[in-house]
Amino acid sequence: MSEYLETIEIETAPNPTATVIWMHGLGADGNDFVPMVPELRLGSAPAIRFIFPHAPMIPVTINNGYVMRAWYDISFGDLEGHSRKADEKGVRESQAQIGALVARENSRGI
Repeated sequence: MSEYLETIEIETAPNPTATVIWMHGLGADGNDFVPMVPELRLGSAPAIRFIFPHAPMIPVTINNGYVMRAWYDISFGDLEGHSRKADEKGVRESQAQIGALVARENSRGI
């Protein structure tokens, strides 16, 4: 695995002074939110860097193990309540990967 998640980056102007890291939902990817940047109409706002990371491709238990983009696995909890249960290890891995993107932005002066 590379040091950073695969991402799409859009800068509204040169030399951004702020960053937005925009995470997608289960089965989506960063491309899904790229069209939102122009819709925000940020013309006179300070320069912003938008980062749209792609979650890793992993099997997702609640989707019959289908491999898709997900930040962590989700399985059924107790069968009586059908509550969904997040995979703590996967949550922690995603937390670290997003933390690495934040640290990179800090090193870029954000």
